[in-house]
Amino acid sequence: MENFRSIKIEESLKHSLSKMNFFKPTPIQGMAIPVALEGKDILGTAQTGTGKTLAFSIPLINKLILDKNAFALVMCPTRELASQVMEAIKSIISDKINIRTALLIGGESMQKQLKQLSNRSRIIVGTPGRINDHLKRKSLNLSAMKYLVLDETDRMLDMGFTPQIEMVLKFVPKDHQTLLFSATLPQNILKISERYLNNPERISIGSTSIPVAKIKQETIQVFKENKYNELIDQFLSRKGSILVFVKTKRNADKMVKRLKEEGHSVDAIHGDLRQSKRDRVINSFRKGLKRILIATDVAARGLDIPLIQHVINFDLPQVPEDYVHRIGRTARAGSEGSALTFLTLDDRSMWNSIKKLIDPNFKPTPNSLRKNLKIKRRGKRPNDKKRKFREKKKFNFKDKRKAFGKGRRDRKERREEKIDSVFRGNKKFFKKKFKKESGYTNNPKFFGKKMSESYSSDGEKKKFDFKGRKKFKSRKNRSKKFIFKKHNKKRR
Repeated sequence: MENFRSIKIEESLKHSLSKMNFFKPTPIQGMAIPVALEGKDILGTAQTGTGKTLAFSIPLINKLILDKNAFALVMCPTRELASQVMEAIKSIISDKINIRTALLIGGESMQKQLKQLSNRSRIIVGTPGRINDHLKRKSLNLSAMKYLVLDETDRMLDMGFTPQIEMVLKFVPKDHQTLLFSATLPQNILKISERYLNNPERISIGSTSIPVAKIKQETIQVFKENKYNELIDQFLSRKGSILVFVKTKRNADKMVKRLKEEGHSVDAIHGDLRQSKRDRVINSFRKGLKRILIATDVAARGLDIPLIQHVINFDLPQVPEDYVHRIGRTARAGSEGSALTFLTLDDRSMWNSIKKLIDPNFKPTPNSLRKNLKIKRRGKRPNDKKRKFREKKKFNFKDKRKAFGKGRRDRKERREEKIDSVFRGNKKFFKKKFKKESGYTNNPKFFGKKMSESYSSDGEKKKFDFKGRKKFKSRKNRSKKFIFKKHNKKRR
């Protein structure tokens, strides 16, 4: 398929595509659209940012134009992705097509969504949780649903939406067409495709684990304490909009607060924000009102902002596959972009896993990162109090040994000679003066008693001869009359 004019779709839809300046399809669109128009189920995988949304939106709208009683349901993992899919579908639907839509996502007014459903909306886009809420309320009827799309299915399963997806599929009639799109194809998705897809056509464009070729990937090795300062340097050296990924919501809020205090144009997006706040943040970033966006992995998939020129991984993701989706936020729709990753000593294992995912022939070198950081540290010599104290202590000890070692030995020898000269030949006096006393007491019964037999008259301790004393080697040889006086008392 060379262009959209050559495919067999309604003229009103062709007119809308040309109006939106969509002329040449991407590889995934060129392969998926003709198959979907034939009514076959699709199991499609492609790199992020390759135009999967239009690949299922064009056949969906064409089917609803032909069948006035048909309905379509699109399920997405996140609110942001659902909102973007809805915007893409609305942009294609012109006044002539006249198909009403409903967006069913969490964080928005339920009354507003009920009103949209009551107007006989035929295209429904939403997240699994909110779709299930409407099914329980019986405000959503899927009996006439002919077209089902599962977008970013691997992400939905990772987020724990498997029970909700299966619950929705119970309400869907058997006679329908299913299009399942995913960035990766793990085993759990293959199981779902076997259960719910009818002889699906397998469509794959490129390797799902290899990023887009137009993304310039860079790494920088830093210490944890220097990461923030290095981030500021990158902000100053780069031009254009920047998306920064951090690990936690708390870190995102803390970083935004600090950057705002320093005068940077920045905002944050994470799972704790209300949907209205999320929309405001994304719109301000999309319009260029904010230059820097700090995000958690909630924005890693499906966030389609053409203006993003740089992606910085301040923290590595928890799962290696998320690295590909993170850096896929830049270089969208054929444009160029750059991705920078900060690496610390603690990131060695995860970075090896990411490199192995991107390049199966990659051989990990666990000590390379540590060696490079040690060389870096040797040059800068950061302020280490413990190291300085050890060096100072070592230096002082060497100096003292050199300066005073010889003098100490001389003084010791002179002191010993002096003592020998004073007491040489006067041993009796020395013994009388410093004789060992038998003991001291204030007990009146002790006064008048003789000195202990264990000491001689001059205070010296007597030597005892144990040859004549009887020894008991064992209890058997001990005499029967022998008793311990200590334990002789009878117990009362």
